[in-house]
Amino acid sequence: MKNKNNGFSLVWVLIIVVITSIVSALTTGVIVYNNNKLTSKVTYADLAKDPELNQFLEVYANIISEYYEDIDKQALLSKAIAAMMNYLGDDYTTYLNDEDTSDLVDSLSGEYRGIGISINNNTKVITKVYDDTPAQEAGIKEGDIIISFNGEENLSVSDIATKIKESTGDFTLKLKRGDNEIEITLANKTIINPSIDYYMIENTKIGYLYISAFSKTLDQQVKKALTKLEQEGMTSLIIDLRDDTGGYLDAAHNVASMFIEKGKIIYSLDYKGNVTNYKDETEAQKNYDLVVLINGNSASASEILAAALKESYGAKLVGETSFGKGKVQQTMPLDDGSMIKYTSAKWLTPNGVCIDKVGLIPDYPISNEEVTDENGNVTEIIDRQLEKAVAILAN
Repeated sequence: MKNKNNGFSLVWVLIIVVITSIVSALTTGVIVYNNNKLTSKVTYADLAKDPELNQFLEVYANIISEYYEDIDKQALLSKAIAAMMNYLGDDYTTYLNDEDTSDLVDSLSGEYRGIGISINNNTKVITKVYDDTPAQEAGIKEGDIIISFNGEENLSVSDIATKIKESTGDFTLKLKRGDNEIEITLANKTIINPSIDYYMIENTKIGYLYISAFSKTLDQQVKKALTKLEQEGMTSLIIDLRDDTGGYLDAAHNVASMFIEKGKIIYSLDYKGNVTNYKDETEAQKNYDLVVLINGNSASASEILAAALKESYGAKLVGETSFGKGKVQQTMPLDDGSMIKYTSAKWLTPNGVCIDKVGLIPDYPISNEEVTDENGNVTEIIDRQLEKAVAILAN
């Protein structure tokens, strides 16, 4: 065995080299305030004095220099990072590989590259053409069937979607429309990915707004929806957050700001006992009656918005007790495309309540009604929660 004192006189060199690479990977995307500051609380100098980190570096150096086989250093450090996340024992603190990171970022980006259509995976029938998109402008219609992309036939829906997304110029789709075949030439563009659905409840002045995810573009979509509903004569509104598991905190804050009076609390963050209130700082506000639908899958940002609208606006909650996720997470992208996601604080309702593992209790608890056949199979779900919300606003 080699003399470790000789081998590890390099520790202070490694402090400069190895620690820099490790911590640089861990802080990608974080603004560096000066040449040696890593966060607002930790500097390189602090790390150089940390005996536990020095021990970690000794182990790392020993493995990469003394292990009998070649070591994939990036894979080794990825495992070490994942182990740190697992050690914390927090359900919401985790390491995401590059594929999971990409999926998460894409799902919450609120936009995508495409032409604005939905396609049936089996039949290649276009089931939806979205407003203000290249597909609508080019005259593509719901019910059209995609035959080919730039002359290539027998492509899967996944292949078609990829080719449309990656196209850098005009391309041609051959479509079957009724008994005819037509060709349409168009180009893709960046499109807002719909996170909402909205309409007026028939024979009423009640608007309905469903939110499926708290994406980066949610506030733009909600603002547009409210404008259209108000133009159609809306005097009260139902916001449906059922089965919405959350997303970006800023999205919840921005949507709440459209309704709540300036200066009122939207939520608070509790970091190690230090509470910071986040208030509405906008001039925008609404004054119509509001009901929010929630259920056991309404979580995180959904709960933040629901609590803010209830306690700082006066909305009524209808449905079932929400999930109860009273923590917020930060994300930190790493150089290899992976990411760590860790809990950074508890969030509190405007009244200072932490709902973690408790949830929001509705003002009007009610469940939907399942209709079953003679074999016990569910054949229909009657939306009693929506019915109750309409009844409240109709009075």
